[in-house]
Amino acid sequence: MTRLHDDPARFTEDMLTGFLDVHADRVTGVRGGVVRATTTPPGKVAVVVGGGSGHYPAFCGVVGPGFADGAVVGNIFTSPSADDATSVARAAHSDAGVLLTTGNYAGDVMNFGLAVTQLRSEGIEAEYVGVTDDVASAPVGEESRRRGIAGDFTVFKCASAAAEEGADLAEVVRIAHAANDATRTLGVAFDGCTMPGAKDPLFTVPAGQMGVGLGIHGEPGVADEPLPSAADLARTLVEGVLAEEPADHTGHIAVILNGLGRTKYEELFVVWGTVSSLLRERGYTVVDPEVGELVTSLDMAGCSLTVMWLDDDLERLWTAPADTPAYRKGAAVAARGERRTDDDTDAAQTVDPSLLSDDDGRDSAARIAALLSAMAAMLADAEDELGRIDAVAGDGDHGRGMVKGSSAGSQAADAAVEAGAGPASTLAAAGSAWASRAGGTSGVLWGAMLTAIGAALGDTGRPDGSAIAAGVRDGYDALVALGGAAPGDKTMLDALAPFVEALEEDVAAGTAWQGAWARAAEVATTAASDTAEMRPRVGRARPLAARSVGTPDAGATSLAMCARTVATELATHSTGGTR
Repeated sequence: MTRLHDDPARFTEDMLTGFLDVHADRVTGVRGGVVRATTTPPGKVAVVVGGGSGHYPAFCGVVGPGFADGAVVGNIFTSPSADDATSVARAAHSDAGVLLTTGNYAGDVMNFGLAVTQLRSEGIEAEYVGVTDDVASAPVGEESRRRGIAGDFTVFKCASAAAEEGADLAEVVRIAHAANDATRTLGVAFDGCTMPGAKDPLFTVPAGQMGVGLGIHGEPGVADEPLPSAADLARTLVEGVLAEEPADHTGHIAVILNGLGRTKYEELFVVWGTVSSLLRERGYTVVDPEVGELVTSLDMAGCSLTVMWLDDDLERLWTAPADTPAYRKGAAVAARGERRTDDDTDAAQTVDPSLLSDDDGRDSAARIAALLSAMAAMLADAEDELGRIDAVAGDGDHGRGMVKGSSAGSQAADAAVEAGAGPASTLAAAGSAWASRAGGTSGVLWGAMLTAIGAALGDTGRPDGSAIAAGVRDGYDALVALGGAAPGDKTMLDALAPFVEALEEDVAAGTAWQGAWARAAEVATTAASDTAEMRPRVGRARPLAARSVGTPDAGATSLAMCARTVATELATHSTGGTR
């Protein structure tokens, strides 16, 4: 288990403090992550990698000459926020554009995509590439649905080396796509990993078994098989990866046998002995193989095999030198650019929110802040249970993410009310803070939903039932537009959609909105429970759809819990309007 920590909720921040101190000559901290200690020189594309923590040396450990210019650092197994990704990219950028790249996870895709949009609005040329190397997470023909695991490393390395050579942004993006298209990975787990502060692992593997097709965010394998000998495991991995061998390959491959955190190097070397023999028997030339821990999953016991089929460009870039805190190759690479001397500070233009509101609006905002506070308190009590539900077919971070997001949102709402804000400004502040602190899929979705609801309510007056129902509908529409999911996919939408419909129906029938909300909350609760019989069609749980059956969706469950909490507060303190 992960034994050494102080406050588990601050594990990532505490880890970064130590990492930045040890490697102060190479990297420096900025809001949202780390960048090289020297500025990106003119004419060089900045490559910014990132994702949740728990995978060291990916991602912050590969920032340096020959590799990444910056890394966005999220909470454990949780996507960084769009705000954090924008901050790191902005700090890494010089004048030639930025490539942002992550594994292909819904939260990363949404948050880094939003960061690209924000950067472009600021005049910074930016592109995004998601890595899809995991053969176990989707079949042939559905490669775009695959998640990124240890193959992140080969794609990040080749794209970074191209940028180091002086390639323009379009060429760096082309190389990233070429590396991704040529990379395949299969992983196995012998035992699950534990989150800092947790007593139990996110999943367990039956004695004498291994989980085949694991994810690096603590997701269990898609199937359990008998634990083989090292030689038989090598055959399983090689056969699984080479099953998608391209017809026109050159015979040269880059190979990584990656440890996931608790598998000893000696064990990996035993497996590698057979892996290398099998690859050579197939006629392959193995170019600069890597055996060791490159993309881990906290303390998970397991390993994965990655193969990247090389053309001339990819071979040159794979073998190019690199010099980072955790990964070095070839001759030492001299750092270019000037030593950074100032902190990353975003100059934010703010408007006094009291100028936008009136007395009724400020009164309504205070009630909204109280509701958010009640939600945050409830979620803090429910953290472990939400994490347990999420861990059945996901990475177990939903409870912690909801706690961090709701707490930050509540604090931001309180500050907005103190400054005289109305409903729109208060919910926008809460949504921004929620998305930034929670990260991940749920963070960005809750942030978007709160912001959309606020925009519909406005900052003045006391919203009536029709306005509140319309605002919740706008929040639902924002989630659909951003996340791309639909009812039936086993997501929070499966609780939110019936909630919105019930609320609209009762308000239209003349029911006081507080009573309509209470009935809608019960409808959402039933709908969330009913997701137990669904099979997920999107997100991290999709590769484990069968395992998910029998357990309700964590996002739908937490949304229904929030709706019920609001209903309870309204019943206790209702005085009309938003009171």
